[in-house]
Amino acid sequence: MAGLAGSAQIGQFPSLLGRVQGWLAEALIRPTHRPQPVLDGGRNCDQQPSLSNVMVPEPAVTPDGVKAYLASRPRYIRWREWLGGRRYALAAFTDRPRPLVVVAHSRADSEKALELVRAVERDWAEAPQGCREAYEEILRSSPKLVVIQFRRTNICGCLGHRHVIVKEPPFAEPHDALGGDPAGELDIAYRRVESWVALPLTDIALDTQFAAGSRLRDFQAARLRLQLLSILLHEINHMVRSQEPETSIRERSLAFYRDALARYVDNAKASLSLTIDRSFSRFEQD
Repeated sequence: MAGLAGSAQIGQFPSLLGRVQGWLAEALIRPTHRPQPVLDGGRNCDQQPSLSNVMVPEPAVTPDGVKAYLASRPRYIRWREWLGGRRYALAAFTDRPRPLVVVAHSRADSEKALELVRAVERDWAEAPQGCREAYEEILRSSPKLVVIQFRRTNICGCLGHRHVIVKEPPFAEPHDALGGDPAGELDIAYRRVESWVALPLTDIALDTQFAAGSRLRDFQAARLRLQLLSILLHEINHMVRSQEPETSIRERSLAFYRDALARYVDNAKASLSLTIDRSFSRFEQD
């Protein structure tokens, strides 16, 4: 019996040996530790980036997007708006994605509204760099969409106001086409702006210089655009920094107007031919 038992154990040995060899081969083929290649900065190249480290760009508000949104509203709303004379003009700052400006105006005021559009799209870019840098952080922190209720007068006689609540119906609620965030809103009374003497000594002196020349109308139009633009910047400043003193905000907007107007006058002088275009009355006195 002992011999049979011994032979049985010996018979089982090759089977046990084969299992051990299989385990060793499997261990060699599939190592338990595989070194990970490492990129600069210590992150594995095949490691999935953390969602918290991924910079997702904010959706931009574009003129085409706003136009598509306005056109997508129910037809009866669009017809009622059109018959009521309500119109919308869009203006974008050339060197920054925000804010996109919507000028809400009546059909009768379309020409003046286009002057504000021109101020945002052209006169801003032509202003001295220092003027624009003063508003760099303010515009960067502004709402993506700023609605201007462009009207002739205000009952209170003010040039403009910042609105706490958006009153213009198409923009009163956030919408994906409008960037998904609440819009900002203000009003500007353009006839009040036309009679506003922002810098009395400077404005009167320049009026006198241009009075006898051929460019008086161009100068007055440019001055109005810069006044509208400075008021727009003034009210956006209020939106972004509501705790900033009014004196500080006014000083910044008047400095922008003064320096931008001086740049316009310098450019106008440089483009004159003194023998043909006598656009400054003082030239006739020399």
